[in-house]
Amino acid sequence: MRGDSVAPEDRSEFRAGWPVLLGCMAGVATGASPIPYNSIGFVMPELAREFGWTFGAMSLGITIFGVLASLLAPLFGAWADRHGARRVAMVSMALFGLSFALFAFITPSIWSFYAVWVLVGLVGIGATPVTFSRIVNLWFFRSRGLALGIMLVGTSIAAVVIPPLVAWAIPTLGWRQAHLVIAGLPLLVGLPLGLLLLREPREGQLVHQPSSALVGATPGQAFRDRRFWIIFASIFLVALAYGGAHIHMPEIVKMHGFTPADAARVMQILGLSILAGRLVTGFLLDRFWAPLVCLPILSLPAIAAITLAGNAPEFALVAGAAFLLGFAAGAEADLIAYLAARYFGMANYGRIYGTLYMAFGLASALSPALYGRVRDVTGNYAPMLLAAAGLFVVGALLLLTLGRYPRLGPREAVPA
Repeated sequence: MRGDSVAPEDRSEFRAGWPVLLGCMAGVATGASPIPYNSIGFVMPELAREFGWTFGAMSLGITIFGVLASLLAPLFGAWADRHGARRVAMVSMALFGLSFALFAFITPSIWSFYAVWVLVGLVGIGATPVTFSRIVNLWFFRSRGLALGIMLVGTSIAAVVIPPLVAWAIPTLGWRQAHLVIAGLPLLVGLPLGLLLLREPREGQLVHQPSSALVGATPGQAFRDRRFWIIFASIFLVALAYGGAHIHMPEIVKMHGFTPADAARVMQILGLSILAGRLVTGFLLDRFWAPLVCLPILSLPAIAAITLAGNAPEFALVAGAAFLLGFAAGAEADLIAYLAARYFGMANYGRIYGTLYMAFGLASALSPALYGRVRDVTGNYAPMLLAAAGLFVVGALLLLTLGRYPRLGPREAVPA
C-alpha cells in the first residue's frame, strides 16, 4: 500500500515552514525530553560523594519525573489544542528552565531532590514533542513524516551537546553551577528561538474544510476507536522492549566480554542509529503506508535482541544489534506523531497525541527497572532481551490491523 504520492509542492512546504521547523527542533533539543536524561548520569556520582545518596535512590527521581510527565501529557496536549501550541510550549519552556535551575539549591535531604523532580515533571511536558509536533503537523502534510523526523533530530543534537557540556561544567564550576548552565539552554536558547520562529498557521493559510476549521476526531471518538488502542498498545510494547535496553546497553556490551571503551563506541553507534531511524522513517512515511514501513523496522530489532541475549563473540555483531535497536527507537518517535495526525486528524491532536505519548513515557520509565530487576535475579539480561524480541514483533504486527488512513476532510493545502 502506498501513502500520498510525492508532489512537486513538497518543496513549497519547506520553503514556507522551515523557520517554524527550525524553532521546533531547537525546542525539542532544549526541552524536558532530552535534558534530564542526558545530564543526570554525570551528576549522580557528585551527589553520592557529597550527600551519600545511593544510585538507586537518586534514580527514583528520574522515574518520578517520567511518570508524572507522562500522566500530564494529555492535559498539556488539550491546552495546546485550546490555547495554541506555541503559547503552551513557551510557558512550559520557561518554567522548565527555572525549575531545573533549582537543582543548584538542593539540600542534603534527598526529599529536596525529589521535590525538584516533581516540579520539573509538573511543568516540563509542554516543552516536548507533545506541543512541538502539533505545530509541525499543521505546517506540513505532504512531507509530514520527514518534517517530524527533522524536528526529532533535536534530541540527537542534545545527546551530542549536553554530555560534554555537563562533563566540562562539573569539574570547572561545580555540580551546582553546572545545573545553572544546563538550565540556560531552555531559557537562553530554546525560549528566544521559539518566540522568534514559532507560529501556527493563520486563518486561511491551511484549507481543511469549507469553514477552515481543523478536522478530525473528538477525544471521545478517538478513545472509542479500536485503532487508537491498537496504536497505544503497539507504542507501549515497543517502548517497554527498548527503553531498558538503551539504559543498560553499556553493561550488556561489557557482559559480552568487551571493554568500557567498546561500550562507549556502541553507545555512539546507538545514538547515530536513532538519528538515522528518524530521518529514514520520516522519508518513507511520506511515501508508503505507515504500518507497512514499520513492519521490518520494528521486527528486525527482535533479531538484535536475540543476538544480544546470546554470546555474540564478535564486536561487529554487538554493534550491529545496537544499531538495529536504535534505528527502531528513532522510527517509533516519528510514528507516534504521524499516526495520531493521519488517523485522528488535527482538531484535537494535542490531547490525542498526549495520551498516546503517555504510553511511550510510562513504558520507557518502567522498562529500565524491568531490565535491572531481571539482571539482579538471573545475573544477566538474556531473559528480558528474549522477552523484548517478542514485544518488538507483536508491536509491529499490531499496526498491520489499522487499515487505510481515513478521509478526515478535504486535503490540507500547503501553507502560504
